[in-house]
Amino acid sequence: MCPEPVSAPAPFRSGESPELAATLEVLFQADPDLRQARAVAGALPDRSRPPGLKTLMKLIVDQQVSLASAAAIWARVEAATDPFTAERFLDHDGDALKAMGLSRPKMRYMRALSADIVSGALPLDRLPRMSDEDAMAALTAVTGIGRWTAEVYLLFALNRPDIFPSGDLALQVAVQDLKRLPERPGEKQLREIAQAWHPNRGVAARLLWRYYGVVRKRADPVSVA
Repeated sequence: MCPEPVSAPAPFRSGESPELAATLEVLFQADPDLRQARAVAGALPDRSRPPGLKTLMKLIVDQQVSLASAAAIWARVEAATDPFTAERFLDHDGDALKAMGLSRPKMRYMRALSADIVSGALPLDRLPRMSDEDAMAALTAVTGIGRWTAEVYLLFALNRPDIFPSGDLALQVAVQDLKRLPERPGEKQLREIAQAWHPNRGVAARLLWRYYGVVRKRADPVSVA
């Protein structure tokens, strides 16, 4: 007898809400340092993004460039791809993609994503019904979609409550500052620290990103689409 597939956890609401306040109180009991982070961070922005091709492509565009550069490139990609479908994106040749400002690696990644959606290799419409682990595996199987991109998609497009991108530099710096650690924690150490926040690590991540932005006087490191 085949085991039943593991279904997706119930989504949480992004932005300030009674649910967020209740979850934060649970986190404060688990780790009082997070109460200090809340006092500094103030209100948490709604970072929700619509699920689908556009959000995944924008995450690829956002990788390793400034927010301003990413916004300019994305505006050209979006304007040139009408309707915004995987099939339409694959119609663009190399010269057209270069004119949008895309680097060769990003051209390859965005084409790979589009091709996997067209072929069905990436079952984009089924991701909301998958478990965190299965959705992560499906996304990271696509060329150019690494763990961080997949985690941010699950967190903000699918509203998964317990996703924590421990490889994120801003989260590492935020935890170093908040906990007065002598060194910035690496991915493994931060994952271990974040275990105390299970099963609400997604809210902890949102709080720490905002805390980082306020303390370091920078724009939020995860842009709102």
